[in-house]
Amino acid sequence: MRIFITGHLGQLGTALRTALADHQVEGASFPAWDMTDWQQVMDRFSAFRPDVVIHTAALTDVDYCAQNPQEAVRVNGVGTYNVAVGCRAVDAWLVAISTNEVFDGRAARPYQEYDLRNPINPYGYSKFVAEQVVERYAPRYMLVRTAWLFAPGGSNFIHKILARARSGEPLKVVTDEVGSPTYVTDLAEAIARLIALERPGIYHLVNAGECSRYDLARAILRLSGLDDVPVKPISLADFPRPSTPPPYTPLANTFAAAAGVTLRPWEEALAAYLTESSA
Repeated sequence: MRIFITGHLGQLGTALRTALADHQVEGASFPAWDMTDWQQVMDRFSAFRPDVVIHTAALTDVDYCAQNPQEAVRVNGVGTYNVAVGCRAVDAWLVAISTNEVFDGRAARPYQEYDLRNPINPYGYSKFVAEQVVERYAPRYMLVRTAWLFAPGGSNFIHKILARARSGEPLKVVTDEVGSPTYVTDLAEAIARLIALERPGIYHLVNAGECSRYDLARAILRLSGLDDVPVKPISLADFPRPSTPPPYTPLANTFAAAAGVTLRPWEEALAAYLTESSA
């Protein structure tokens, strides 16, 4: 199978290249390739003729998106439109990666795949636009929502918690933001299994279970031998920032699980990540 990955140098793109090593894989990333430029998209798609396009590229800095909402829509919305129409031009499946932040976080239980979308911040809105574009213009698609990604390299919540704990900085972590931590290695492998099934639709792929940011921080410290480091519980209201995160957005894997595609519990994934990485 010929698979093209947008954002192939990112954390998820890198994991996907490993998970899909048995296929013919090509990719492109910003700034060498700009998905908001229609001609650049068509040049690559026309030359490679992919069977599947996995669209991981996005503007994901939620605070930057809050300060630059029009740019967020241009990159995540218009860029995804170009990719979706490009897939139509070459008759390719589109596997589009989306986010828990298309939901408002007011639910009393984990979000199902077809629950009402109601984003409350500019990043979530830009991904909501992207989802609508995929649904309207991609010839065949799998829309994959995920959340709270962690991966080797780069900067993520785990790295920040460990860096501050090891430097002796005080730790303050919110207790009222709850979600689904997800290891990119597990996510990439699940996407690879889903692609093999060729079942269109919307899917939630996250490590099983839910926790607060505070619970996640405590688990990180415990598994790293730093359980004695104090963590002060605070609320979202105590931690002002440009973006407003939805407070409760665990994702329920209903449709992928029905097809046999599941991810292990987040605690197991976190332990494996800490063992396998140099975080």
